[in-house]
Amino acid sequence: MRTVFWDNERQTMKMIDQRVLPWTFELLEYATHEAVAEAITDMVVRGAPAIGAAAAFGMVLAAQQSQATDAATLRNDLHTAGERLNLARPTAVNLAWAVKRLLRVADNPDLTDPTAIHAALLAEAQKLADEDVALNRRMAYHGAELISDGDTILHHCNTGALATVDWGTALGVIFAAHEQGKKIHVLVDETRPRLQGARLTAWELQQRGIPFDLIADNAAGHFMRTGQVNIVLVGSDRTAANGDVANKIGTYKLAVVAKENGVPFYPVVPTSTIDLDLAHGDLIPIEERSPDEVTAVFGTPIAPAGISARNPAFDVTPHRYVTGIVTEAGIVYPPFVKNLRQAVLKASNQ
Repeated sequence: MRTVFWDNERQTMKMIDQRVLPWTFELLEYATHEAVAEAITDMVVRGAPAIGAAAAFGMVLAAQQSQATDAATLRNDLHTAGERLNLARPTAVNLAWAVKRLLRVADNPDLTDPTAIHAALLAEAQKLADEDVALNRRMAYHGAELISDGDTILHHCNTGALATVDWGTALGVIFAAHEQGKKIHVLVDETRPRLQGARLTAWELQQRGIPFDLIADNAAGHFMRTGQVNIVLVGSDRTAANGDVANKIGTYKLAVVAKENGVPFYPVVPTSTIDLDLAHGDLIPIEERSPDEVTAVFGTPIAPAGISARNPAFDVTPHRYVTGIVTEAGIVYPPFVKNLRQAVLKASNQ
């Protein structure tokens, strides 16, 4: 089952509610783009590719909601909906990328009536979702070339099928290596404060029968210093033109410690998350979420009442700590300024 998908019979979008995994498996149904935006903010869906697909289907719902009887009015409604969706989570570039892609379709002057625009939007959103699955598999097998039999892989956050439409990015590489028969072991960072590693990555690895150990985030340095990690694989929510990578908070710390200990560090990045318009990572907006996520764990307080807390959801890893970047167009090595641009061009022609 896909993480995000369109229900043709009900003309709604459905998503797995990732807030309640691994305790409950629940599908939620959405009929408005406003509800989709709220779901993205509330992390019903998370992971840059999955957010992009959700936003694309959200644009389809916006067309469905509109009362417009002419193409111009519908296009205005869609641009307004796109602005609302773009505000849902500012760091993940796939969100704005998907909205922009759907708006390009809507703005096609050859589409002269609302019915035609709506049909074209649904076709494009479904195409985007299907492409995500196909490119994730290509990317996974490129990345699997980096994995040797017997390797221990350190993984942060969740980058599997739940973070995409299906299959996954960094975790997809691990799935591919396992599928190839390589005997691998995964160290899974718990990923505070929302515990995506403990809840989601552990669940996905368990479902596939891949050996793993869950570790506290603060234990990662110990395992690298003592030679118990062969490679670090992470995802990316936005990658700047120079190879700086914005990913789940805690990624930067892993990259620095990996370099200190000679452990290769590879983000696994669909080219849709590469933002060639941003020269470097300091230009990437960093979402700061509610302090309640830090002071409590799923509603259970763990700190004194009334204290202040900071909760950046992402950090930026400078490209000097990045060994290489795995994309669907192959593995990209420095100089990233040149080679990432070439990878994006190659991917667009595949």
